[in-house]
This record gives sequence, C-alpha cells and structure tokens, in this order.
Amino acid sequence: MASTYLSRTFGTATNSKKYTFSAWIKRANISNTQSLISYDSGGLALEYLRIDSDGVINFAQRTSGGSVYRAETTSVFRDVSAWYHIVFIWDTTDSTAGDRFKIYVNNVRQPIDSGTQNDPPLNLDTLFTGNTVDLARWQGGSEYFDGSMSHVHFIDGTAYDASAFGETDATTGIWKIKTSPSVTYGNNGFFILKDGNSVTDQSGNSNNFTVAGGTLTNTEDCPSNVFATLNPLDNYFQGSTFSNGNNTISTTNGNIIYNTSTLGFSSGKYYMENKVNTSSGSVLGVVRGFATANDNSNKLGNRSDGWGYDYRGLIENNGADVGGTFATYGAGDIIGIALDLDNNRLFFSKNGTWQNSADPTTSTGALTVTAGTYFFAIGDNNASVSISHNTNFGNGYFGTTAVASAGTNASGNGIFEYDVPTGYTALSTKGLNL
Repeated sequence: MASTYLSRTFGTATNSKKYTFSAWIKRANISNTQSLISYDSGGLALEYLRIDSDGVINFAQRTSGGSVYRAETTSVFRDVSAWYHIVFIWDTTDSTAGDRFKIYVNNVRQPIDSGTQNDPPLNLDTLFTGNTVDLARWQGGSEYFDGSMSHVHFIDGTAYDASAFGETDATTGIWKIKTSPSVTYGNNGFFILKDGNSVTDQSGNSNNFTVAGGTLTNTEDCPSNVFATLNPLDNYFQGSTFSNGNNTISTTNGNIIYNTSTLGFSSGKYYMENKVNTSSGSVLGVVRGFATANDNSNKLGNRSDGWGYDYRGLIENNGADVGGTFATYGAGDIIGIALDLDNNRLFFSKNGTWQNSADPTTSTGALTVTAGTYFFAIGDNNASVSISHNTNFGNGYFGTTAVASAGTNASGNGIFEYDVPTGYTALSTKGLNL
C-alpha cells in the first residue's frame, strides 16, 4: 500500500461523540510516520490515528479553535513479521477523562504517555462526521501506510472494546480475528477489506470506499496465515531498500550483503521463488542465522553456514564451488528454492526446471546441508554491483504483478508461478504448522 489510499465522505452520524475503529495491520516500512485514518481541513482542523516513525501509535484531534487533544502509546510496534490488531475508541460521553480515548493492540489496552496526553472535554464531537476521510494516508497527501490491512471496521455511535473484533484461540492462546463480528455499525459504519482487497462495505450500510490513489493489491498474507517476507530489520549495513510489502529488494553497491526471510525453520519442507530484475551480481540461497558485522566481506556463498546459487551458475558454500550442473541466470528468470530440513536437502530451479537433474519429491540430485535453523536469503556477489529481486513466498505476486499461470500446490498454502514439489509448502505460519 506504499502509495495507495482509500477515501469516503462521511454523512450524518448516529452519535458523533462515540466511535470505534478496528483494523488488522502488518507493517512493512517502519522508518516513516504512517497514517491509518485521517481527516484534515487544511491544517485548521484535523483528526488522525497514525503510527509515528519511532513506532508509537498516536491519535490527535485539532479543532478549528486551535485546541489539540491527543494520546500517544508508550509502547512501540516495529515487528514486520506480525499482524497487529489495533482498536481505537472515541467516547467523549465517558465521565472519566482518561477513558475518552482508548487504544488496544492485540486486546491489550495500551498505556498512554503522560507527557503527550491531553484528554478531550466531555461530549466533544469527532471531526469525521460530514467530512471526507482517508484510509492509509495523511489526508494532506503524505504519510502513506506501507504494509497490509485487513478487516477494517468503523463503528458509528458505539464504543466497543477489542473483544468485539477478536478472540483468544483456545489451543494456542494467540489473539485471533473474528471474521464476522456481531456489532451495530451505525450510520457511518463500514466493514471493508474482508478476506481480500474489496472496498465494498460488508456491514450492510453500502458505505463503500474508493481507491483514490495507487493500486490496491490482494495478498494471501492475512491475520490467520502470516507469510514470510524479506526482513528489513536484518539489514546490518542498511544497504538494501524494500518495497511491495518487503517482497521487493534492491541493494546498492559498496557492500557485500545479504538479507534473510522474516520466518525461519528447523524442520519441514519449504519452497519459495525469486524473480531476478538485474542481469548480474545475484546470489540466492539459504543461511543458518542472521546477518552479522563481518558480512561486508562475506557473501552468502562464502559462509560456512550459507549456500548460495550464484548468477554465473555456481553453487558455493564456505567459499568453494560445491560442483554440480547449474545454469546461469539473469533478468527475467525465476529461481525456485526448495529446502527439506527433515532430510537436510537443498534444491534450486530455474524457470520451473530443477537444476543438477534434481527432483525434490524423490530427493535425487540434492545438495546436502547441515542441520540447523535456516532462513531463505538474497544477496550480491561483490561490492561493485547492485541487485534487484521480486520475491514470492506464496502471495502469488512478483512485485505488483500476479504470477502468469499458477502452478500446482498440493499443500493448498500459497500461490506460485511453478509447481510446488510434492510434500513442500509455503513458508508461513500455516505452513509451519502443517
């Protein structure tokens, strides 16, 4: 959603002194301030809920008279591998001033920073009523939300707590989504982005949104099945840039670097794909562990705990070519990686053809890896090149382009360009629990 936002004009409120906003979000870029919902008259009056560049959740309303009422959490939210359930409650009818704003994350009410808190007066009206409201950006034209949103609710006239929209899983103890909550939406209430990228209101109010800027892309990644992406927090030299929900990566020359997936695994069989955007310099593979300080002089294939498929057709581990027959690759090629940690076997494909006459299903033609916890990894092979890749961990897209013709996938988990080997699945929370 990096430059995408939704818009709708609110009508007469059921009760402008009470509303509830609920959304499940997964962050991608964590370095910028990003708005979730906002109204701005041009600086004279505004109201917003956003995540600041330091990771705190920040709500503020500025009236046309210049008064500012706000609340800012003491906790920060910077995990790019998790979905957060954020609930904001506006209830200025509450006789307790400190309860007129409430912020919940994953069913936990968040402490408010006393240095920033300024409680609203009794019976103050929201500014959303009768105005055009934007989702996923500051209405002034900046602070776009970069990441994914799902199951976005607005309740007009009722202050619901987080348990109206989520519940604790009896088996895992994890806070999970209620896909069809029992709530009363009120005049301006809406329910959008339910199980997809539809902006058609599911509340029954027909309060539909429009995609007012950018492109709203669907994703398999959702609160009930979190898919791996590339990890911007594991970026020691900060020589990489990330986009498209951290599924697109570009490196700049000057450092030999690699970046890992947000999820790792020590058992099971997992598959992912990389579409190459550059003609040379890439190394694709797997590694045990995160990037460290000495990675500036050690590309992925130079490490004892890393195996890299170099664009020149070499498979390297611990600084040596391990042999085998592997094709060169370049811009436009799709490289598949299949890692079997039940048997410690590694396989690479190019455009759907398994290299080294391999077959992951029967484990023939495999590269042997040592046991451990592994991450998929992307890097470059020297300090004078820049590389770019679009990864597909199962979301079914390379960048913003859907796969051309989805291959078979017996696991039913994830969408890929080519057939997923029998017994393998996408690296996601569902895949980790198959």
